[in-house]
Amino acid sequence: MDRGSERDTPPGRGAGDPAAGRIPLAVVVVDRDGLVSHWSSGARRLFGASREDAVGRPAADLLPVSGALPDDLHGDAPPDAYDPYEAYEPYEGLGPDLEASLGGRTAYPTAGRARLYPHRNPPHGDGPSGREAPGAEASGSEASGPEAADGERVDVLWWAYPLVGPEPFRLLVLAADATRLRDERGYDDETAERISPGFARHTELPASDELERRLPEILPNMGPGTSGRIVSQVLELGYPVLEFSQFDRVPVTPYWGVPRRAGRSRAETAVVPQQRTAPVIPAGAEQDLEYAAVRERLEFLNEVSSGIGTSLDLGETIREVTSAAVPRFADFAGTHLRAAVLAGEGFPDGPPDASTVMYRVWVEHNDEPGRWDDTVPVGEAFAFPEHTPFYKCMVTGEPVLIPRVTEELSNRISGEFEKRDLRPLIGGRSLLIVPLKARNVVLGFMVLMRRPDRPAFDDMDRTTGAELAARAGLVLDNARMYTYQENVADTLQDSMLPQVSPRMAGCDVATRYLPGTRLGRIGGDWFDTIKLPGSRTALVVGDVMGHGLNSAAMMGQLRTAVQTMATMETPPAQLLRNLDDLARRLGENYLATCLYAVYDPIRGELQLANAGHIPPVLVRAEDGSSELLDLPTGAPIGVGGVPFEATVVRVRPGDRLVLCTDGLVEVRGSDIGEGLAALCESAAHPAASMDDACDTIIRALNTRGGRKDDVALLMARLNGIPDDHVAEWQLDADPRDVPRARRLVREQLERWGLPHAVETAVLLVSEVVTNAVRYGGGGRVGLRLVRTDALLCEVTDDEPALPAMLAVGPTDDSGRGLRVVSRLAREWGATASGHRKTVWFEQALTPGR
Repeated sequence: MDRGSERDTPPGRGAGDPAAGRIPLAVVVVDRDGLVSHWSSGARRLFGASREDAVGRPAADLLPVSGALPDDLHGDAPPDAYDPYEAYEPYEGLGPDLEASLGGRTAYPTAGRARLYPHRNPPHGDGPSGREAPGAEASGSEASGPEAADGERVDVLWWAYPLVGPEPFRLLVLAADATRLRDERGYDDETAERISPGFARHTELPASDELERRLPEILPNMGPGTSGRIVSQVLELGYPVLEFSQFDRVPVTPYWGVPRRAGRSRAETAVVPQQRTAPVIPAGAEQDLEYAAVRERLEFLNEVSSGIGTSLDLGETIREVTSAAVPRFADFAGTHLRAAVLAGEGFPDGPPDASTVMYRVWVEHNDEPGRWDDTVPVGEAFAFPEHTPFYKCMVTGEPVLIPRVTEELSNRISGEFEKRDLRPLIGGRSLLIVPLKARNVVLGFMVLMRRPDRPAFDDMDRTTGAELAARAGLVLDNARMYTYQENVADTLQDSMLPQVSPRMAGCDVATRYLPGTRLGRIGGDWFDTIKLPGSRTALVVGDVMGHGLNSAAMMGQLRTAVQTMATMETPPAQLLRNLDDLARRLGENYLATCLYAVYDPIRGELQLANAGHIPPVLVRAEDGSSELLDLPTGAPIGVGGVPFEATVVRVRPGDRLVLCTDGLVEVRGSDIGEGLAALCESAAHPAASMDDACDTIIRALNTRGGRKDDVALLMARLNGIPDDHVAEWQLDADPRDVPRARRLVREQLERWGLPHAVETAVLLVSEVVTNAVRYGGGGRVGLRLVRTDALLCEVTDDEPALPAMLAVGPTDDSGRGLRVVSRLAREWGATASGHRKTVWFEQALTPGR
């Protein structure tokens, strides 16, 4: 090559043109065993194997680059024995140079070229990524890579540098696509321009300091110390350059601008003289630089960030965080968390100490299966000994790096743990322990280890591990907070749902509640059953609009208000009006639907009022038919200014009433009428028990899919109370009628076959009737006995003021009646309605109840 010839640089796209082509460089580092230890993204694009497939594989199976330089460029000649500017003819076939370098048989740099034919590569094979081990053309092997398209031939240039030093690296291989280089320069084939690899002293090159600074950027996954030593050897052995037959010489950099001819089409083969010049890195090429050591780590961290935190489930997040490190960053990863974090409790108090219990929540490794299971089982909880690197990381909140666990250190660490021998697992490995922190509080830590045959963790790895742990800690804390809030919400929801008795006076009750499936599943659905005077039962179903803690809190307020007004015997329509007023006082955004029904088993009737809720279903026992009750809908609670109406429905013993919230019948994309029809059909299905009937409804309507809202379901079988189980009398407000009341009760209980209940009942009736006679306003006194699973006694008078228990002294001769009732009755109470009041008590009919 005539190095002295000069050409004028034409206007247009030249070496300094920002639009000039930028060709990626493949970078491969081979260790002393001939295995790939570093594989850049450029190597992936050129040769087709991913980093995960390539690292740890024999380099001879992965590198399809071979060929020979002229004799004076062979590896057995010293660098100063050849002219780096002399051109040479391309050689196709398996040459000795790269084989010799891979085998460690040369101490000098070599360079060569090979031709690849991607169309020969079968879709599947024994090599990585489903390919056969690639090779050069003459050897009959095939290679493929993304740089080639449609089966076209690819010319590959390569440089190989032997490496020395404490690291287990033996060879640095650089490679580039010569076909793309010619295309970028505007030549059709090598007859118009030949491109060959070569070497030059970096001191002979312009801007050598800049090139020296940027060369470490092509070395993937290496710390600054290691990359610096490799760069110094490259500069000493000879800087890689490209030799163009048109008298250009371009030093190899991570991405370089390739001079193009100006004003010529590719069909034109005339050569325009051009001055030989050092390349100028095109403007904007910084963003296209080959993955450097730091950028390799950023790529890893970005991939980790996108792979963790896909779920707010704490267990799934723990598995994602642990698995992210293996095998790319470490061979073993074990995550330990504090008990409070794992339990989804509040934020841990203060830093951990020697008494802090840590749970080993997940382990990931690429060793043989079962090797770690017995010694470090998942789920184990213990406090880490103080004189261990694990404890040091835990209490300081800083990473702990041990490049190699020596035999002495292995013995010392293992000795701190009773009943387990860690030495076979940690001896000779590289150990990195990083804290998992959130808001500057240690939540746990992650133990990372590499096998002895991998490069030890270094300072750059410590930084990378700490960043990995920081991101993992944030994700874990988010999952912890979600778990904590979900636990709080579930506890609140459970506390607000009533403990419904399956048997009420004259009816049997069954309920179901299903939380929503959407995130933040707590909702405002509720149901309730309320015991009312006269053996009546109030049945309530409501749905606060929205979800979350605010909806649950509003639900609790409304439920409490309904219970209070129900026990005061507020009529259904009036109760909803009062509830509507309360909701508007509580806030403008308080909206809810509610269905309130009162069942009177003695009269055999339902009194219902509706505030914007879906109608109930009534299943008739006589023929098994079901119907949606036609009720005045009314407006939701909180709208205001809308009247509510009550409807009375006659029922027979054995009829069933089904009340539910819209989450059961409403599915996105479907008409609610379809859900209501399905509810009617499933409610009418025969069932052996009330619980079975509820389960049948849930199964039938859940199969439609798409449910996200919470569901409340209440079913009541209206059994009624037979007429012969009810006895009523009217008494005069005269003390002489008190003995009559005692006699009537005694005789009735004996007719019912309840002699064991006579004495207590007579005593309690005597006390309550005496109070009605004395303080009841002078009108008639009503006495009623109702026999169900308990004995209900009701005494009604004309005084609306409710009675109260009085404080009495030892010498007082009155005021003890209600105390006796409170002591002997299972339950008692008093309600006022209009100008009258009723005092009632229940007496257990089964001894001991």
